[in-house]
Amino acid sequence: MNTAPVNPGDLCNNLALRKAARYLGATYDKALAPAGLRATQFSILQRLASEGEMTITSLAEAIAMDRTTMASNLKPLAREGLVTVETSAADRRARIAAITPDGLDRMKTALPLWRAVQNQFEVSFGSDEAARLRGALEAVRDTGFEPWAE
Repeated sequence: MNTAPVNPGDLCNNLALRKAARYLGATYDKALAPAGLRATQFSILQRLASEGEMTITSLAEAIAMDRTTMASNLKPLAREGLVTVETSAADRRARIAAITPDGLDRMKTALPLWRAVQNQFEVSFGSDEAARLRGALEAVRDTGFEPWAE
């Protein structure tokens, strides 16, 4: 009978998720590097391209990120001229992010790279399993925690 104590890390949902996220995130970062983007930057550009201009707060919520981290992620994209971040005319407290034509071009350049790594993952992991994984991860976000509530 094995009486060795269980390592709490072996049962930690957060650690398991972060390990997988770091592994997959590095894989997507490597794939997108030829386009000069990291996976998070690609996600931001993709969201702005599909939704149009958004407040930093709503963009952060859409990508499940706190507002301060989103603002930090937008800075290098703005420096490169891929997005603009301006004060809202309707509410001077809000800041609006929008993709620029250069940002749209960069996102379109990165899209085939993203599709290739996405396809490679689905072939390796399984398309049905990948769909179930996305569903399970979405369900994680519905567990009732409010990590960014003020």
